[in-house]
Amino acid sequence: MARYRIAMRILRLLAALVILTPTLHAADTATTLRKQTLELLDAVTAGDAKVWDRYLHADAIITVEDGRVQRKDEMVKGIRPLPKGVSGNLKILDFKLVERASTAITNYLIDEDENYHGHVIHCQYRATDTWVKTTSGWRILASQIHAVRTDPPAMQLSDAQLDAYIGKYALTPELTFEIRRGAKGLESKRGTRDWQPILAEAPDVLFNPGSPRYRMIFQRDAVGRITGFAERREAWDLNWKRLP
Repeated sequence: MARYRIAMRILRLLAALVILTPTLHAADTATTLRKQTLELLDAVTAGDAKVWDRYLHADAIITVEDGRVQRKDEMVKGIRPLPKGVSGNLKILDFKLVERASTAITNYLIDEDENYHGHVIHCQYRATDTWVKTTSGWRILASQIHAVRTDPPAMQLSDAQLDAYIGKYALTPELTFEIRRGAKGLESKRGTRDWQPILAEAPDVLFNPGSPRYRMIFQRDAVGRITGFAERREAWDLNWKRLP
């Protein structure tokens, strides 16, 4: 009976090890890839191209934050020491890993503090890397980086300036956009959607907080009356006309 109990304990331990092994392996991979990712980020600020040459796969494809696509040689060549008067620090936040066989995908936030000639700039980037396991270790086969957008600083406009935007605008006969004064300032409503606050980036340049890709660029006639606005998303405009 004692032998039976010992045998059962051994079987339970072996079963637990089988269950835990993938978890422990994933944790080990996450530690390795987080360390290598941090080496790559440190190499950017140090201008050490050798680190990028080491960890990029020969067939790597990288999409950088401005949308350009680079291969390994071009990416490595672009890693240079920062210009005089510029320094920075890059940190990793919110690191996640998904591993399948010899492939691992990491997703994380790059938190950047840059000192530009005595002026501090803070930026964040969301990155996704695809790593493949080779005989030399884990190497990046693909990487994509997006700049995390945030709302611009808002400025105060006078009551008269704010009142000039109040009214209804139309993109089509069926689709309208309305601006009104709310308890805390201007509010806008597109079609049947809910009312949203509006802030001013500059006179005649308004935006809805939480939608940093969009701006409302207001247009005026020769005597200064608002005739409509261009709803701008990067370089693309939807032109709304003011209704009587």
